[in-house]
Amino acid sequence: MSLPHAILTALLEKPSSGLELTRRFDKSIGFFWSATHQQIYRELGRLEQSGLIRSLPQPPSRGQRKEYEVLPAGRAALVEWVAQPQDPKAIREPLLLRLRAAATVGGRGLAEELERHLELHERQLAEYLEIERNDFPLEHAAEENRLQHRVLSAGIGLEQFWVEWLRETLAVLRPGV
Repeated sequence: MSLPHAILTALLEKPSSGLELTRRFDKSIGFFWSATHQQIYRELGRLEQSGLIRSLPQPPSRGQRKEYEVLPAGRAALVEWVAQPQDPKAIREPLLLRLRAAATVGGRGLAEELERHLELHERQLAEYLEIERNDFPLEHAAEENRLQHRVLSAGIGLEQFWVEWLRETLAVLRPGV
């Protein structure tokens, strides 16, 4: 995925100002495709310059905030991108490399770092489960956007994997504890 495609997706879901878009990124798309506010604003300028989005006319105001919408060319670019084949990306996780190094040089301090990661993943999992409870309640399952829920389900599954894997790895580092 690339940032322009993430922005086009978010703007198709709801035309937004740059500030609104960065807030929405922080609460949804940013969970699986992160970008700084500066990157988002820079990309909005590029997308507008290339004719994929446009800023909507706004009444004069002090902040001169721009709200953007996707143009037909932007929708077409996103449709084309969705259909393109893409191979899975290789895992690049520094923690796994650190475990591999610890097998060679010893794991002093590693258990504490794994416990810290476990706590972070448990918190992220709790946040995803809360989003699922609030945004995809069972009583409205047929009405919800099933593909958005599948994205959230992937995040939940990944966090569940990390929580289980970290607990098992801690048990290997600290047998009998």
